Amino acid sequence: MPKPLQPSRRLALGGNKANVARNNYVVDNYKGSLGGAANELYAQFMIRIYREIPGAVLAHFSKIKNLTAPNFHGFRASFQSELKKLFLVPADTFDNVSGNFPIGFFIWTFSQNTQFVGITADVFGRHGEEMPKKVIEAPIPNKLLMDWLKKLHDKTGKRIAYLRMLGSDIQNNNGVFITNTPSPSDLKQRKTCNITINNLHGIAVYFSVRHVIEAYWLNDRDQYNYPSAEWVEDIDFQNDCLAYTLFSGQLRVNQNGEENHWIPFSESEVGAKDSFKSHVIHEYITGKNRPKIEATIFTAALDNTKPLSFSPEAKSVFDAGKELWKYYHSKEDSNPNASLYDIKMYFQGTKTLKSGKIQMKPDSDDETYTQLLSNLRGRMRELAKRIEPKIYQYGFLK
Repeated sequence: MPKPLQPSRRLALGGNKANVARNNYVVDNYKGSLGGAANELYAQFMIRIYREIPGAVLAHFSKIKNLTAPNFHGFRASFQSELKKLFLVPADTFDNVSGNFPIGFFIWTFSQNTQFVGITADVFGRHGEEMPKKVIEAPIPNKLLMDWLKKLHDKTGKRIAYLRMLGSDIQNNNGVFITNTPSPSDLKQRKTCNITINNLHGIAVYFSVRHVIEAYWLNDRDQYNYPSAEWVEDIDFQNDCLAYTLFSGQLRVNQNGEENHWIPFSESEVGAKDSFKSHVIHEYITGKNRPKIEATIFTAALDNTKPLSFSPEAKSVFDAGKELWKYYHSKEDSNPNASLYDIKMYFQGTKTLKSGKIQMKPDSDDETYTQLLSNLRGRMRELAKRIEPKIYQYGFLK
């Protein structure tokens, strides 16, 4: 019987050694300069070279977190060097690297004491082709989208769902969704905030901004910012965002939890066989149950007695959604209180993963449903195209 491997032998075969990034000379001597970057070995490498070899020129490959991550603010304040040049390439062009994010080649000069603010980087694709340049800017502390979201929190109104929040960069967008059944760990870690009719429009703006623009390798680390004030007066933009939110795949409200408040239609519009238990969203849209001023973010009061007006693109989304709801309610076993998530679950069914987790299947055998869902998704893409320019116009993204 072979002898157990000694620790050094296990490491030689590819094991992990604990606390490599924490228990070392650099952290002991420069932790005050590293701040939140102390867990990154390449940041430790950079700060040690900076402190111990004055006037040097440093060139390295790394992620771009040292430029864009909020928790690297202390590091950027300490690493007073001029970034002379930078080019970006996809991470998975490197051997043994997976992931859809950029890796940069940096050239720093220590002769200039200056804190990084921004740079225009060269960009090359997977096959070495030159792509449009990309402007990269360091985030301003306390001016990120998560800081803006704090103004929307409503702890007194009746909760109609939870917003699940995560980070302020594009790579975390899949972790942003609406649910009525958050996990105990999300509640404990305060990764949720209440959605009420008092902050619904604002939450819809936040939610849509996080999902309208698709992630790809070059924008993966882009940070969402505290917007300018102009968006407050753009009621069309706000209503477009509300429409996008109501039919998004990231709206995960279901009948397994609390009451479903997220039905945007009346019973007669979709041919429901019984009355809905909640009419909150439909009444909000039609002006029957909408506050005059929402939260503290609006400088102009909304007329709360008239139906909301929607753009042609948003109306098209509502029309496609209505056809999907009507088809579901034509089934004998339809649930009058079903959410969009429940409707998709009904037609697509579930599968059990090896881990034991139950997951919705990606498609359905029902051709009519598949076509109706495809129509809805197509019109959602058109609505997203209408919303996207304003995300940049109002400074949510740069």
